Amino acid sequence: MQTLIKNIACLVNVREENKLLRGKELSVLPCIKKAYLIVEDGLIKEFGEQSAVNSELLTAHNPQLTIIDANNAYVLPCWCDSHTHLVFATSREDEFVDKIKGLSYAEIASKGGGILNSANKLNAMSEDDLFMLAQQRLNEVIQLGTGAIEIKSGYGLSVEGEMKMLRVIQRLKQSSIIPIKATFLGAHAYPVQYKNNHEAYIKLIVDEMLPNIAKENLADYIDCFCEEGFFSANEMKRVCEAGFKYGLKPKLHVNQLNNIGGIEAAIKLNALSVDHLETMNDDEIKHLSNSNIIATLLPTAAYFLRMNYPPARKLIDNNCAVALASDYNPGSSPSGNMNNVVSMACIQMRMLPEEVINAATINGAYAMELQNEVGSITIGKKANLIFTKPISSLANLPYCFGNNLIDKVMIEGDFI
Repeated sequence: MQTLIKNIACLVNVREENKLLRGKELSVLPCIKKAYLIVEDGLIKEFGEQSAVNSELLTAHNPQLTIIDANNAYVLPCWCDSHTHLVFATSREDEFVDKIKGLSYAEIASKGGGILNSANKLNAMSEDDLFMLAQQRLNEVIQLGTGAIEIKSGYGLSVEGEMKMLRVIQRLKQSSIIPIKATFLGAHAYPVQYKNNHEAYIKLIVDEMLPNIAKENLADYIDCFCEEGFFSANEMKRVCEAGFKYGLKPKLHVNQLNNIGGIEAAIKLNALSVDHLETMNDDEIKHLSNSNIIATLLPTAAYFLRMNYPPARKLIDNNCAVALASDYNPGSSPSGNMNNVVSMACIQMRMLPEEVINAATINGAYAMELQNEVGSITIGKKANLIFTKPISSLANLPYCFGNNLIDKVMIEGDFI
């Protein structure tokens, strides 16, 4: 079966081949104005200028062809959200009020809130209930234009809890219409019983969690929250090296609150991405620019926590590869709306509209190793597409930050 999409005002992020974009390349966004696109069996088969469409194709009676009029919509690849914690038990709006009253992230964590709060609630919830909630959240973000997503564990903090989370992610993979990557984040925080015995908890991760996860093939990547009061750079190194034995590449939380050597350690570990980066110095940016690691920025987390935003301009101007993601989680970014992420990156981090679209599509796909499936308008990739409402230019998407400018979302050639 084929679908011809005609009368596209602008076909966005058209690429013949994949390339991770660095520095100035991020501002180059190939587009075709007045375009058409053909989808076959859920994949992009052909595209080009509307004037090049075979007239016989438009007029011939062909029961195997569906024709869709885009009505001058902009059509772009779906967002690729490469950092989320979408599987969680309940929201944490009580902590939201604490933040308004002036308590810091660290202060909330020290009194049993934060990650430990989510862990307690998650461990008390059944796998089926957890799956139902996660599936609902996943469907919501798909409707907002997300066409590929990474989901982390990390709210279990026990063998049983982490396995439960990863099994839920596995079930989402099996039932979802979009590609999903699973990341094991057992090293998210130290449970209360291990607060003064880090060695015992690391041993639990290495000797029990990882072998059990590998036995059921539940994870694609491994992560660690490298931060003061959580995991040191050396502790992160040990956890990741244990993950290597099971084929798990690192995707790492570093430099959110403090500089404690996370960037240098991540480079030595050859991590796929380093995520957050709200606190960066010039040396760290230089080290990152000389590596193959993707800098994944999470502006909605900085917004929610009232922190400094990641230095996107410095990273881009120093030839780093930058991706954007939502950090969807109940404590610091309770939204998976990538449209907000894109707007905030322009408004607060001074990224150009072309840069944010590339960072949230093709570079986001690279940050999940899904660049051969999604992230651009390329022949052979999944027809995971966003159709906009009428807009005057591409800049309208981040400019109208409070408006929903998505008209329809197509996943593998079908509107959802």
